Amino acid sequence: MNTPRPKVRLSRALGIPLTPKCVQYFERRPYPPGEHGRKRRKDSDYSTRLKEKQRLRAQYDISETQLRAAFDRARRSGGKTGEALIQDLESRLDATVLRAGFARTIYQARQFVTHQHVLVNGKRVDRPSYRLKPGDFIEVAEKSKKKEPFLVAASGAHAEAPRYLEVRLADLVARVERTPGRDEVPVVCEEQLVVEYYSR
Repeated sequence: MNTPRPKVRLSRALGIPLTPKCVQYFERRPYPPGEHGRKRRKDSDYSTRLKEKQRLRAQYDISETQLRAAFDRARRSGGKTGEALIQDLESRLDATVLRAGFARTIYQARQFVTHQHVLVNGKRVDRPSYRLKPGDFIEVAEKSKKKEPFLVAASGAHAEAPRYLEVRLADLVARVERTPGRDEVPVVCEEQLVVEYYSR
């Protein structure tokens, strides 16, 4: 299976491997694509903040509109805006499917949700942006559990689940125990720069 070149290119542009397959390509060429990729350029404050915002967007595979809406909710939350932003994005159904170890990448997690393989509290939900709350259960639909990607997931092939999720991987069931702390979220981002970008 060919590695998706656009994701490799985007990984190099943003300075982070966006999928497990991109890691080997990224390690071989850890500089931006293009003829000037190897040259060190001094980024302006604006371009540094913009890049950080793009990195966050890419890791959740969301649109600019979705990220802006999440930022607005975070700003109204009354807590630290940057941390609240990450917590809001982590509460997405596709992100939770990924963190629980049911999918290998955020792209696969989104596909599982849109193809109606995932239940929330016993009901099918096909919106990747659906927000989960502490106490909510997610599980893979019974018929879907026999499909190859879910057999692979149930064997524990993907990342270990974080502490804020209670996961029974063999059954492909997970429960959101609590809101995650920033240090528990494996997202590469200086979220304060994203806050500064949107606050300008």
